[in-house]
Amino acid sequence: MISSFQLKFGRVPGAAGVPIAATPVTVFVGPNNSGKSRVLAEIERYCRSGKKDGRSVILDDLSFSGLDAHRAQQAIERIRQPPNPGESVNVDHLFIGSRYGRNQVPLAELTQYLQRPTDNLAAFCQWFLTHNTLILDGHSRINLVNEQAAGDLQRPPQSSLQVLFRNDAKRHEVRRMVSEAFGTYFVVDPTHLGQLRIRLADRPPREDLEERGIHADAVQFHAAAQLIDQASDGVKAFTGIVTEVMAGDPSVILIDEPEAFLHPSLASKLGYEVSRAALSADKRVFVSTHSPSFVMGCIQSGAPVNIIRLTYRGGVATARVLPSAEILELMRHPLLRSTGVLSGLFYEFVVVTESDADRAFYQEVNERLLQFKPEWGIPNCLFINAQNKQTVQTIIRPLRQLGIPAVGIVDVDVLKDGGANWTNILTSANVPPISHGPMAAMRAAVKAAMDATGRDMKRDGGLAILKPQDREAAQNLLSQLAEYGVFVVPGGELESWMQQLGVGGHGPSWLIGMFERMGEDPANANYIRPADNDVWEFMSKAKTWLIDANRKGIPA
Repeated sequence: MISSFQLKFGRVPGAAGVPIAATPVTVFVGPNNSGKSRVLAEIERYCRSGKKDGRSVILDDLSFSGLDAHRAQQAIERIRQPPNPGESVNVDHLFIGSRYGRNQVPLAELTQYLQRPTDNLAAFCQWFLTHNTLILDGHSRINLVNEQAAGDLQRPPQSSLQVLFRNDAKRHEVRRMVSEAFGTYFVVDPTHLGQLRIRLADRPPREDLEERGIHADAVQFHAAAQLIDQASDGVKAFTGIVTEVMAGDPSVILIDEPEAFLHPSLASKLGYEVSRAALSADKRVFVSTHSPSFVMGCIQSGAPVNIIRLTYRGGVATARVLPSAEILELMRHPLLRSTGVLSGLFYEFVVVTESDADRAFYQEVNERLLQFKPEWGIPNCLFINAQNKQTVQTIIRPLRQLGIPAVGIVDVDVLKDGGANWTNILTSANVPPISHGPMAAMRAAVKAAMDATGRDMKRDGGLAILKPQDREAAQNLLSQLAEYGVFVVPGGELESWMQQLGVGGHGPSWLIGMFERMGEDPANANYIRPADNDVWEFMSKAKTWLIDANRKGIPA
């Protein structure tokens, strides 16, 4: 069994990887092209070969623990195969095999390596683990529900359906999972003699004999049930995965994008059930996913789960283990739950704004930058909105604690409030406490200078209302905040941008007017494209912070 694994890099750029204790489920998350699917392939190659692979760029090493004598004997029986006609068996040898091959090995050595893998790791993996490692993609997980040979009831079961047909408790558990997910009842049909088929019934069997028998009542029961072949790909994928985790032989299961074909609620259900089943069956399941719902299902199962966020940009890779308890606590917060903050796990960067109008505007600005001025645009970025300037910090803080680069964009009136409100902003941005006092004093001085003008700092022009010397001091304060990923609108508020377009109103009404003036068709002469100043330059500064591997404000 895999006891720990180590990646080639650590939680911050340049850091070495450290051993990570294996849990029943390990979930790899992160942006596209961060290596989530690749690490599954590298784990699979290691499990089959028992040695480091020069092609691996993510996985560094795997460690294994042995089985006790009883479990070692059970494991041998699961992969033991009888000799084919005409085959001879050497003294004290046996044939072992699976879909991944077949060979003859010495029994004593096989038993020894199952109990002590480090004695010969290559033999342990090539003789045993290669037959007990399964990788599932979109196609193969659907094939798991195909009919299987019924096998010899006098021999140990050789497939997941054989296990379920014989084991009432496991079969009932799979039936519960499928029934709760789809409102139909999983049954194993033996009436096609010599084969086992999965059917989905409108009711559960009255007794186990009605399902497992071949008498008239059993035949009638199964004839009335739908073959799973006729079900949707989502039903097949869900059922195939839970049956393999619950009853299949593999000790190591690798699943790429288990949420494929599934509605978010079913992805959450699958994460929940896979995690519980992996724990009860003592398996190691490694998953690559883009689904926040699947991740939450895993966490809510209560089973020990590793969540590892992978990133890769500019040749620099990181791997950060995210405490599942912290993610669960994070998602208990109503604001964080409602804003979809967990989706940030699957993006490189996050921009948090005060309102939905702010979010929509800055997101559109970024889309045009990516299209026409990509050196200033933020790639693979999630834009989400808080409710006000105070709740912006409520969102960026947990994201940064998870290692996700998140900037906050706030109006200039963030400078109005001192005390706890100001301290919370600095703390959320991970500004060193020793800097809080000087920055608080600067904030108070800038606010006083703005108040002395008799004008509204937010509505009347932001920093522009100050005298030149005072304006320089205010800009210095905003620059310090920007170093920690907090970007203050220098013109005061959202509506201060692109004033040359003459858009009036406030909030949603301003946004509608602004989008109308910006245009929809890039081929139109009046379509607004990025310039070298205004909001375009402002967003470029946010990008500079986000892509800087040595950015300030992310907890180490």
